[in-house]
Amino acid sequence: MKNFNEMGLPKHLLTRLANMGLETPTPIQAQAVPHAMEGRDVMGLAQTGTGKTFAFGLPLVSAMLEFDGRPNPKTVTGLVLAPTRELAKQISDALRELVEGTPLKVGLVVGGAGINGQINRLARGMDILVATPGRLLDLMDRRAIDLRETEFLVLDEADQMLDMGFIHDLRKIAALIPNERQTMCFSATMAKQMAEIAKTYLKDPVRVEVSPPGKAADKVTQVVHFIAKAEKANLLIELLGEHPDEAALVFGRTKHGSEKLKRQLEQAGFAAASIHGNKSQGQRDKALAAFKSGEIKVLVATDVAARGLDIPLVRHVYNYDLPNVPDNYVHRIGRTARAGADGAAVAFCAPDEMDEFRAIQKVMGIKIPVASGREWEKHEEVKPVRGGGGGQGRGRGRGGKPGGVQGKPRAGKLGQGKPAGGQRRRNRRRGGKSGSRAA
Repeated sequence: MKNFNEMGLPKHLLTRLANMGLETPTPIQAQAVPHAMEGRDVMGLAQTGTGKTFAFGLPLVSAMLEFDGRPNPKTVTGLVLAPTRELAKQISDALRELVEGTPLKVGLVVGGAGINGQINRLARGMDILVATPGRLLDLMDRRAIDLRETEFLVLDEADQMLDMGFIHDLRKIAALIPNERQTMCFSATMAKQMAEIAKTYLKDPVRVEVSPPGKAADKVTQVVHFIAKAEKANLLIELLGEHPDEAALVFGRTKHGSEKLKRQLEQAGFAAASIHGNKSQGQRDKALAAFKSGEIKVLVATDVAARGLDIPLVRHVYNYDLPNVPDNYVHRIGRTARAGADGAAVAFCAPDEMDEFRAIQKVMGIKIPVASGREWEKHEEVKPVRGGGGGQGRGRGRGGKPGGVQGKPRAGKLGQGKPAGGQRRRNRRRGGKSGSRAA
């Protein structure tokens, strides 16, 4: 389908899309929405940044607009599960845009925020609820929510929920949702367990795949620097100094390490912030708001930000530490080159990260170009030269030259980064019976 008018969407949604400047559906939307509008279960696979939220959001809101009345207290008609707070918030914001001007209410429940306020809001019932699994279970344990009238279930980034150990949570939640429901599952990668998810949670699903799993956005330029771990900070500062006015997202592996790196960047003169599991939701929201507004030019994050961040102005993604799960690399670099823009993804690889690097290349099915150094041999290490400057140990694999791409000197000096300024169901499913589906 070439435009939204051909999808049979309600007039309200067409108006909202037009007001947002959206006329043409993305490939995942064009293929998934018509099937979902027919009430089919859908499994959608598409690379990150391709509009998966509206691929399930449009048919979900469209169905809701046909309902009369309000949901019963504590009940939820449509449930969307997401693995991280950031992604959950982004989904809820997008859905609120779609329901603006209608009686529909979209709620958000995530960890890191006061649970009492969430309980009070749920007491009135919710048309659509976006939630992280852990907080949803907390609310269920407190009898603050009833899923027996839920008719729609969406699992967004289901593979990451599996990676994060949410499979047991998913089983508990799904067991309390009526068997007669419509389920949609979306992801950017096809983990081995996804076949199990489809078999367990979806009925005769339509599989929609618009790009090979593990493929990065076409306009992302990728390079890798083979570099000693102790020299990573110096190299990062140098590279950031080459584009001080452009937004950069830096991924670390640990909470402590990411916070330490943020402080190093501040000391080097960069306007930087960090988000990770040790930060409260308020702190994380504040950092993201500053990053989106341009007040902060560099955001250091763990994989809590690998999915769910939709910031079109991010031009650079740095994999300061390579992820243990290769699929996460795909999601990380998907934070740039969004909505058709160009982007650059730079990876740093220390000797003890070669296994991760090889796994990433295998998953992506590509050979990432080398910007400096050579691939490390097993157990090879390089001792960094102290004192900064040209850093004889920086950017060196076995016999590699220090410095820039293919050994050429880089512009700028190390350390001189520039600062940057409801019976509610009404038998809607036509005779659907309440029950649970084996999980």
